[in-house]
Amino acid sequence: MNRLENSGRRDSGPGRSRAKGAAKGSGGSRARGSSSYRSGQAGRMNAVQTSRRNSSYRRKKDPNYKLTALIGVILLVVILCAALALYGRGRTASTEESSTEAPETEMIQEVTVDGVTITGMSKSEAREAILAEFPWAMTVAFEDDVYEVEDLMAWKVDALLDEIYSGTPKASYTLDTDGMEEEAAQAAEACASRWDKAAKNGSIDSYDAENGEFTFAGEEEGFAIDQEKLAQDILAALEAKDFDAEIEAEGSAVAPEITAAQAKEQYKTLSSLTTKTTANSNRNTNIRLAAEAINGTIVKPGEEFSFNGTVGQRTEAKGYKGAAAYNNGEVVQEIGGGVCQVSTTLYGAVFRAGLEITYRRSHTFEPNYITPGQDATVSWEQPDFKFRNNSSAAIGIRASYSNQKMTVSIYGIPILEEGVTWDLESKKTEDVAPPAPTYEEDQTLQPGVEVVKSAGSMGSRWETYKVVYKDGVEVSRELDHRATYKGHAPVIQRNTTGIVLPPEETTTSAETPVQTVDGMPEGYVPSSSAESGGPGDPSQGDVNSGPGVETTAAPPSTTAPAETLPAGPGEGSAAPAESPQESEKTDAMVIAPLDPQA
Repeated sequence: MNRLENSGRRDSGPGRSRAKGAAKGSGGSRARGSSSYRSGQAGRMNAVQTSRRNSSYRRKKDPNYKLTALIGVILLVVILCAALALYGRGRTASTEESSTEAPETEMIQEVTVDGVTITGMSKSEAREAILAEFPWAMTVAFEDDVYEVEDLMAWKVDALLDEIYSGTPKASYTLDTDGMEEEAAQAAEACASRWDKAAKNGSIDSYDAENGEFTFAGEEEGFAIDQEKLAQDILAALEAKDFDAEIEAEGSAVAPEITAAQAKEQYKTLSSLTTKTTANSNRNTNIRLAAEAINGTIVKPGEEFSFNGTVGQRTEAKGYKGAAAYNNGEVVQEIGGGVCQVSTTLYGAVFRAGLEITYRRSHTFEPNYITPGQDATVSWEQPDFKFRNNSSAAIGIRASYSNQKMTVSIYGIPILEEGVTWDLESKKTEDVAPPAPTYEEDQTLQPGVEVVKSAGSMGSRWETYKVVYKDGVEVSRELDHRATYKGHAPVIQRNTTGIVLPPEETTTSAETPVQTVDGMPEGYVPSSSAESGGPGDPSQGDVNSGPGVETTAAPPSTTAPAETLPAGPGEGSAAPAESPQESEKTDAMVIAPLDPQA
């Protein structure tokens, strides 16, 4: 084939005419036949070449579109990946550039800081060199204890280097230790808080239950570091650039303000309150046990007293009895019923002594052994009654029960200014309609006849005021808190069965004794003018349930609004009230001692 193609190319080349001429010159038909043969061969070869060229042309004119598309997709993916790679490297480079600080400039000039040459150093290198020459290791010692003073010079070194490296530097510098008075005073104060000891005043220390008296403990001296001298010693070490100085702290004894002898003269009964109980023996047993639990309690300055925390849970094992209380609106027997009269009496005495009330809630129903608005309900574990000893001396609690009288007294050094007393006064502002009546079936009654078994009672809203007196003259009166009490639902007997039975054939009759709560009929309506110390109505006042007033007392002359809490469980899971009680606390209450028989 190559030979043919070469022959064809030769025949068709520029020497073709010469070949033909030579053939003619050599003569004869053989030459013509040979020429004719070659011409035929050349023609066939040309045809083949033409065919091939045409075939190649057709292939170029009809490309493979699938292959082209595939190649295009591959190229697109490659380009996209390359672009993402370049973008990622760009972001990384940008982040590195932004997070990498510019190289620190080295100090070219000859510069020294207190003899330390920093020429040729960067700022950080210069800092290390200076701190190495002047290491910080200052300490203050007292007896066997050592306090390491916080580095007071590091920021001074930084400030100096900022100045040196920010402009045209001078040849030499010195560390500035001026203006360090505040830092030295803070270091001295830290040492004082570590080693000072407060003096202990003469005060009551324990309670002699056998003799019914508080015993006193002797005073103790305190100790105070001389902060002023210590601060001066620290400043002197700084000025001398003695940054590893070992300084000895000095101090002196601090005498107590009140000796034991003085305390015995100053202690007295700050307040006393008595409330009357009922003839219910179980309830009175509970009151007596709770009174004994808090009797002799000493509350140190700043400490908070908790009624529940002191009395503990009221259980049969401790001797508490079952007494009437409300549970879900029903009168039930609960272990420990009646102890609310103890917490209420304590509240009145604490208030009048000038101590800070921190947690108090009113009952759900009006009490009758105390003026409504001046009660403090408790239950295990909430609600509780709490107060804080905001005086400078310990206070003692005396509590007792005898002959249906519950008494609490506060023993301590007077908190209020001489001649100043506080008192509580409450007034009813609104009657609240009683709940809807409840009905009991009584088949001894004729159909359509209704008999009122219990008339129920109205609820009420009260406002309680703190009244301040000076030498017996009222000088101020301000709202302390508000309280809302539920009414009792009337109980009505009727017969809706249509069957009338003789009285002896039914367990319910008009002669059935009315259930009582601690000796008073359930549903008894207390007098609106009830006074503390008046006849008790445990059916009203011994309820340990429902939403009450939580008052958080602030220190005197400080306003502090109280919260209104949801109903809490009563003594034995008493029922929540139908409407939340309101509470608005204004000031802590400190009131004059009351006559124990008031």
